[in-house]
Amino acid sequence: MGLFSLSDRASDAALVTALAVGDQSAATAFVRRFQGPVFGLAVSITRDRALAEDVAQEAFLRAWRAAASYDQRRGSVLTWLLTITRNVSIDALRARRAAPVEAAELELLISTALAGSVPDGAGGRVESLAAAQRLARLPTEQSRAVVLAVIGGHTAAEVAAHEDIPLGTAKTRIRNGLRRMRLAMEAEHE
Repeated sequence: MGLFSLSDRASDAALVTALAVGDQSAATAFVRRFQGPVFGLAVSITRDRALAEDVAQEAFLRAWRAAASYDQRRGSVLTWLLTITRNVSIDALRARRAAPVEAAELELLISTALAGSVPDGAGGRVESLAAAQRLARLPTEQSRAVVLAVIGGHTAAEVAAHEDIPLGTAKTRIRNGLRRMRLAMEAEHE
């Protein structure tokens, strides 16, 4: 029997300390105590329950491996664990992202998106003609950045290199373009 058979009474920090030394009952209590918030955050980020289950499991594994380095002066156990969960969720989404689109196909997507139409064969990537038309209403530099990032699967750094602009500018163009598209979509649904 482990140190924490009466785990409901153990503090969060005590559970992490016992987790660090390999106490099995502490590990079980730790997962039971935090499974709701961890899974909830994973679902909200990934929007996929099956992927969220994998993310939650990986987050608990990483927490177990890093338990000895937990420092309660830097934040609560829950904050620490949710930070791990967020990072694992983002990693999982990046791993699932489709391979970047070839340069010629990408330029075709950009030009047709700027024209407000959907190219043949791109229906799976651009959800609808309405989305393409919202994209076409953006300033050209924002449209290009959004297409490169969202449709092309490029990181902000890759968008910056492709467009020959600073990284901060690429991030701003992507963020502002996506925000404007979201606002346009919300306005259309009202």
